[in-house]
Amino acid sequence: MVFKAVLAGCGSMSKGWLSALADHLPLQGRVEIVGLVDLDLATAQARAEEFGLGDAMIGTDLETVLSATKPDLLFDVVVPTARQDVVTRALHHGCHVLSEKPMAASLDAAQTMIAAAKAAGRVHAIVQNRRFIAGIRRIRRLIESGSLGEVTALHCDFFIGAHFGGFREEMDNVLLLDMAIHTLDAARYMAGVAPKAVYCLETNPSGSWYAHGAAANAIFEFDHGVVFNYRGSWCAEGANTSWESAWRIIGTKGTLLWDGEESFEARVVSGDSGFFRELTPLDVPEPADIAQTHGHASVIADFLDAIAEGRAPETVGTDNINSLAMVFAAIESAKIGQRVLIANQEIHS
Repeated sequence: MVFKAVLAGCGSMSKGWLSALADHLPLQGRVEIVGLVDLDLATAQARAEEFGLGDAMIGTDLETVLSATKPDLLFDVVVPTARQDVVTRALHHGCHVLSEKPMAASLDAAQTMIAAAKAAGRVHAIVQNRRFIAGIRRIRRLIESGSLGEVTALHCDFFIGAHFGGFREEMDNVLLLDMAIHTLDAARYMAGVAPKAVYCLETNPSGSWYAHGAAANAIFEFDHGVVFNYRGSWCAEGANTSWESAWRIIGTKGTLLWDGEESFEARVVSGDSGFFRELTPLDVPEPADIAQTHGHASVIADFLDAIAEGRAPETVGTDNINSLAMVFAAIESAKIGQRVLIANQEIHS
């Protein structure tokens, strides 16, 4: 089946979506872009020209383009504040929707979109592409194997001096809302247990080129006594980590270190005496689902497969809202200076 799709929001992020459709072999021929929508007509026209989409309808009004093209899908790449209106409008037109992260600008908006998708009988999923990279899936597989024992803690460091320009530098809570969502979703996926509470300190360090919230330190409590420590900054110059962060995952039998790129170190206790117990290196297995380790393209492929197979995709909104809940709980904790409980959002879906 070839899906007809409209892409809304033709800024820089849209290039990654269209490149995935054009360059990733398993996606080629599965989606026809029949419309491009942006508030700036010239931006939409330029993106159409760049990707050879001369037959697609170009417009500034989403309602008009949806009515004229009658697509199966909407690819939502608009700014977060516009997401609720764009998603609900597309669902009203019978589209399945794949949205850029974050899922919504508030939990209430996310719940509204979940309800709209349920009422329309359509799939609404989120591009959480980090959980589709090989390193994240390798760690999840190692944890599930039990080789590290029972996981007790996850620690990650994210320090990058990122000069985006544009809307990010004017956002409130920019690190937590625009970037940490990836890391928090990855932690929830790797740990395999639900978040319960958070204490967060958010700052905008001296010298920051962001308007608000370029750095944060957060302690998350998960079920089964698991603790997740997040330290991050988007205005830390001089020693960038990977975009995937640097991780330390501690289990009752040993520890895994991952630099967010290609380096893994894992050791487990093999001795039963001495001040420091003897350690043995542990192999980190390749992902069981190697075909699903292409980041953005794999999210799109899983979304299309889920529609065709009548199942929920891995990043469906009813699950992803729990990662969003972690973000907003951290923001609330930073605002009031207190520990904040995180409710399981699935009960509202």
